[in-house]
Amino acid sequence: MVVRMRHTRAHTANRRSHHALKAQTLAKCECGATRVSHRACPSCGRYRGRVVVDKVKQAESKAAKKSAKGGSKSEASKK
Repeated sequence: MVVRMRHTRAHTANRRSHHALKAQTLAKCECGATRVSHRACPSCGRYRGRVVVDKVKQAESKAAKKSAKGGSKSEASKK
C-alpha cells in the first residue's frame, strides 16, 4: 500500500514529543538507602514497613553455596 500524504518533520516531531524518557522517581527507605518508588529496597528488602525479601536468608544461602562449591574445588585441586 502506498502512503498518500507525506508527514512533515514538524508533524512527526509533534507526535514524538511525548516519547521522551522520564527519570525514575527515587524514594528514601527506612534503612536510609535510595530505592525506586513502589519497589522493595534492594539493600534491606523492606517495602511499606515490612520485610518482603529476606536479605539475611539470601546472604546466608549464598555464603553456604559458595563455601560448599569452593570446598569441593579446593579438594579436587589438591589431588
